[in-house]
Amino acid sequence: MSEAAGEPTNGQLSGQVNGQATGGVRLLLRLEGLTLFAGMVLLYAMWGGSWWIFGVLFLAPDLSFAAYLTDARTGAIVYNAAHCYMLPVALLTAGFLLPDPLTLSIAMIWLAHIGIDRALGYGLKYQKGFGFTHLGRIGRKMQPKTT
Repeated sequence: MSEAAGEPTNGQLSGQVNGQATGGVRLLLRLEGLTLFAGMVLLYAMWGGSWWIFGVLFLAPDLSFAAYLTDARTGAIVYNAAHCYMLPVALLTAGFLLPDPLTLSIAMIWLAHIGIDRALGYGLKYQKGFGFTHLGRIGRKMQPKTT
């Protein structure tokens, strides 16, 4: 069957062996990220949010990279906490309930960040190391040694 369609290949489920999405499923997840990014930027623009605040806070979730200075396990836990949908969606909900414009702005910016990361292939991290994500391996591939 076709891997591009996200279907099983070689008698195995696509992505099951190494824990990453492949083929059509990976493409769909990346397109979802792009949709989230575009939707949040459009919503933020319609909301009339400050683009200065957007620019300052857009990369804030990437400060979670610093946790990798401790070790890969801690890095993955902290990175994933900053890059999963649960916290910013909860913040967005709280922003509507309060109502608090700054809370809403932060939530939209945070979701936009997660969306563009997913669209670019930066998925949630496994504890094996920063380059191992649910969307596939990122970074340089190991070159085989030649003798």
